[in-house]
Amino acid sequence: MAIIIDKLRDHGREGRLAGEWCHMAADTGVDELHDFAARLGLWRAWFQGDHYDLRRQMRAVAVELGAQEVDDRTFLSRMHGPRGDRARRRAAARRGAQPSSPGRDEGSRGVASFS
Repeated sequence: MAIIIDKLRDHGREGRLAGEWCHMAADTGVDELHDFAARLGLWRAWFQGDHYDLRRQMRAVAVELGAQEVDDRTFLSRMHGPRGDRARRRAAARRGAQPSSPGRDEGSRGVASFS
């Protein structure tokens, strides 16, 4: 199981999404992600379809518990779900190869697609 976290970003000081936060996802599937999120005390209702949003303090706790800090490109290419699938297809098209799907096995559960 690998839980991955992208870099912390500042989203401004006004509005509903203001403040610093990042994304947390898994490269193996949503079950592992939900289990890890529960260890952090996150509610399942906060799940964003293929990731959770984390504020600065919670990000630090996640890293202490073993989440891997990765750059944006690595985050997208490794994350489970539709966004990761799209990123792998784009990267494969640039290379002229078939996309891979890390962590996927027969029986892994997909997640709903969203924009």
